[in-house]
Amino acid sequence: MNKKRWSKVLLALSCSLALTACGGDKQSSSQPKTTKSDGKTLNLLTWEGYADPKFVKGFEEKYGVKVTATYFGSSDELVSKLKGGGGNVYDVISPSSDVAGYLVKENLVSPIDLDNVPNYKRLASKLVEMDDVKKDGKVYGIPFTWGPDSLIYDADVIKNEPDSWNIFWDPKYKGKVSLWDDISNIYLAGQMDGLDKNDPSALYNMTNKQLQDAKKKLLDLKPQIRKYWTSAGELNDLFSNKEVVLAVGWPLTPTTLNATGRNLKEVIPKEGITGWIDRLMIVKSSPNKELAEKYINYVTDAKTQKLVSDATGYGVANKDAAKHMSPEQAKSIHIDDMENYMKRINFWQIVKDRNQYNEVWNEVKAQ
Repeated sequence: MNKKRWSKVLLALSCSLALTACGGDKQSSSQPKTTKSDGKTLNLLTWEGYADPKFVKGFEEKYGVKVTATYFGSSDELVSKLKGGGGNVYDVISPSSDVAGYLVKENLVSPIDLDNVPNYKRLASKLVEMDDVKKDGKVYGIPFTWGPDSLIYDADVIKNEPDSWNIFWDPKYKGKVSLWDDISNIYLAGQMDGLDKNDPSALYNMTNKQLQDAKKKLLDLKPQIRKYWTSAGELNDLFSNKEVVLAVGWPLTPTTLNATGRNLKEVIPKEGITGWIDRLMIVKSSPNKELAEKYINYVTDAKTQKLVSDATGYGVANKDAAKHMSPEQAKSIHIDDMENYMKRINFWQIVKDRNQYNEVWNEVKAQ
């Protein structure tokens, strides 16, 4: 076969392959059109751990979309990002109960069409009955996860379970303690003074004197502090490197590190603990509201909520998730006795004078 003829054969073969690859054959063109949201990207602004592939990948595959996540390290950072232009960037956010109501008040989020989130009816009544994310008969936030700000300790070093936050001040653990870089430490100091014994909201509405008392307590603790952690990953590293043996933290840390062979435990001290309820909300200017509602419904499904707990170790909003868990897992996240366990937690509320709390916390760090 001469070169000219061979070239024609190759050209014909190339055309045939191109048609097949592009769906040019009759069989491909007769396939039904997809109902997926192909090519779209859903942008999350969320807490660390809330975009884990364990549960996000299934949504991406089901709807043919890409989910991207930007993490924030505190409620104040979330608000700052939204007000600093992020309202035009993000679709779904996961604020905690100390700022969720504020976002509704400031008109930064959109109401959610509950007809598009049928799993809402399956969420724990204690969570959906809360009024901080409701306005004019509309719901602006869907419960996703919840959990405590626990006392976490290295059980290989501290053999006896601590029963009080006072262990943080024990000279034996100087330089071995870590706190979150957040105003919630002021809540902790107030709780140690018993401010919330008769009124849970007292922690979030302290007087000037109470704030100064909390400041003094936290300043007294500074010699014990190895580092104020800013992300769960940073706290994990501090424990992994054995730089700290005590911390205020979330269940994500023992869940993550104990899977690698560590022996971290969490406890509720006698003074009590605070805790958080994280909602999923849709940013006001999101161009993907329908897709965002699909995402919210997907991640609040009972089977998906089991995967969320696998990834985070947090309590989840859909109690039916327990049906897909081992009894041990259900017990570890307290979903088997959610109502009673929640009674032991003072859940964050809106701090009316948040700027003043931030000023006090910044003064603690600066001294």
